[in-house]
Parts: sequence; structure tokens; C-alpha cells
Amino acid sequence: MNTQSSVPRHVLPVLVLAQFAGTSLWFAVNAVMPDLQREFGWPATAVGTLTSALQAGFIAGTLVFALLAIADRFAPRRVFLVCALAGAGCTVGAWAMVSDFGALLAWRFATGFFLAGIYPVGMKIAAQWYTRGLGPALGLLIGALVLGSASAHALRALGDTLPWPTLMLGVAALAAAGGVSLHALLPDPPGAVARVTTLQWRALATIVTDARVRSSVLGYFGHMWELYTLWVLMPLILATRLQGTTLSWTAFAMLGAGVLGCVGGGWLAPRFGSARVAGVQLAISGLCCVLAPWLMGAPNALFYGWLLVWGITVSGDSPQFSTLTARNAPPQAVGSVLTLTNSIGFAISIASILLFVELTRTVPLGWLLTGLALGPALGLWALRPLLRERA
Repeated sequence: MNTQSSVPRHVLPVLVLAQFAGTSLWFAVNAVMPDLQREFGWPATAVGTLTSALQAGFIAGTLVFALLAIADRFAPRRVFLVCALAGAGCTVGAWAMVSDFGALLAWRFATGFFLAGIYPVGMKIAAQWYTRGLGPALGLLIGALVLGSASAHALRALGDTLPWPTLMLGVAALAAAGGVSLHALLPDPPGAVARVTTLQWRALATIVTDARVRSSVLGYFGHMWELYTLWVLMPLILATRLQGTTLSWTAFAMLGAGVLGCVGGGWLAPRFGSARVAGVQLAISGLCCVLAPWLMGAPNALFYGWLLVWGITVSGDSPQFSTLTARNAPPQAVGSVLTLTNSIGFAISIASILLFVELTRTVPLGWLLTGLALGPALGLWALRPLLRERA
């Protein structure tokens, strides 16, 4: 088993860059949707439909990968490579058939399915290498995902200078390069747990039966109730004061600031424990939800400061929840437990997004945002056992 000091220096940079490259597939179409809507006359709701198709594909993929124990039965770096290449191929297919909205939906669903072999599997690889110091490692790894998520807004701001086919094909090439580089540059870690040959139903059940796994998993579910819904609503919040390119760049800054929460939380975790770091960030983001009705109308300095703090903390707890789950799950099934947790978490996020987007029609935005605090409240309640033992 590896300690952090024995891990070759190139491992974490390769993992982070490959994760960023692979998960860039998530945003390839969303970033160019304004151009596609103008060119093909699609309604404003098209972006939501495409986003839901990809999220549904990811949920289906993570469920299949977890139930078949793909990341634990096969070499994770090989799974990552195959899924990165397949996801890149799906994005090229989306580019080739982009004028057919039904075909585009199918390609985006397939892209989401193969992302199940990139994001959770990248965490499994990190857990294999970093049996100690996993919190800081996942802080950087998930920070790369957060930056990639926010980059959709930056790409949208650059849409006037880069044609949409270039953006789509460029993202496909980037993802393929990420998969190839990880497979070529990272060997299987020495002392890794032997791969299983049978399905691990009892191990998957630990998200319910094991108190420590259940605590971190429920905390993660509360985090997911809030996270992606805020990401969807952030442009609406900013649109009360900004528009156009300025809005896109500001959304990128506010959401991309989550990298600070991920990396900073990872730096603090060895000293204070992953549960405490996650709990503090979850409490702060929950407070940001509760204060929304008053801060929506605040002076600019307070308004943008509030959104910056929210952007940092709403993402910053995610690596520590994954660290806790990976640390407490059965060693032979870490990949499958993480993948199943992701599947359920993203299903929760879709339900939250659909509910809150529908409620924007009838509920003032400031008061609506307070409903996101239900997630952090659940998460903090669930974390109590781990907080007591300084996990």
C-alpha cells in the first residue's frame, strides 16, 4: 500500500489533467448552445433538455458500472481510457449530426453514460495511489472537474471568436488525449487491491448498512441537492444585474472559485479531518442559501462577495465527502461504491433542478434559493457520527 511520500511526483498532475480533459465532454454542447439555437431555431428550453439527457446518461452509466463492478473487475486506467475515447467519439457524432435534435439528444445521453467511466473511476485511481493524503489529492482532482464545469461559461463568452464546430471537436480531442495520457503515463499502483471476479452486492449495500459509509453518503446527497441547482440558477441570479459577455465571465469566476474550496479544503483536511472540513463548508453554503432573500438586493460589493463565498463552499466539500466514502468503503469495492453514490447523487440533482427551475415561474428568486438549504441541513445532520470521531 502506498503512502503519499512514496507516490511518484508525476502521478497527481497526470491524474488532474486527465480528469479535466475527460470531464470536459460534459460541457461541449452546452457551451455552444447559443450558436446552435441561432443557427437551427431551437427554443431556449433546448439547453435544459440536452443537459437532462446527459445527466440521465450519467445516472444510467454509473448505475450499470456500479452493479457490474466495472471499476473493480477491470483495470481502472483501462476503463478510463476506453470511456474517454468512447465519450470523445460520441462528441464527434454529436457534431456530425448536430442539426438533428433527436440524434443530438441520443449522443449526449451516450456521452453521459461513458462519463461514468471517467469521473468516478478517476477517484478510484486516486484512492489506489493515495492511501494516505487522499483528501488533498481528491481536492485537486475534483477541483479540476469544478473548473471544467465553470469553463462552459468562459467558452460561451468566447463564442463570438471561436466557431462552434471548433469548440466541439476541440473538446473531443482533449478528452481523447486525456485518456491516452493517463493510460500511457500511469502504471497500476504497486500493492493495489486485487481486482474482484464476482459482483459485490454486500459491499454496495454498505451505503445503507455501514454507519460510517452511510454518514458520508447522506452528507454527499445533501450536497448534491444544492450544488447543481445553484449552478443552473447562477446565470439567473447574475442576470438581475448583468447581461451578455459580462454575465458569462462573472458566472465563470463565481463558479470556478469552487477550485479554491476544493484545493483549500484538501490542504486543511490532514490537520482538521475531512468530516470537519466538509461540515464547515456545507454549513457556510447553507447559510448562503438562507441569506439569499436579503442579499439579492444588497449593494454590489456585498452581492458579489456573497456569490463568491457561495461558489467556493458549494463545491469545496465534495472532495472530502468522496474521501470519507473511499476511506470507509470495503477496499475491494471502492470504485463500485463511489460510482453507485454518484449515480444516486446525480439523480437527486436532477430532481432538485427540475423542481427549482419550475418554481422560478411563481416564486421570487431570493426566497426560492432558501429551499436549497434543505440539502446542507440534511448533510450536517448525517455527518454527526463522523464529526464526533474526527474523521
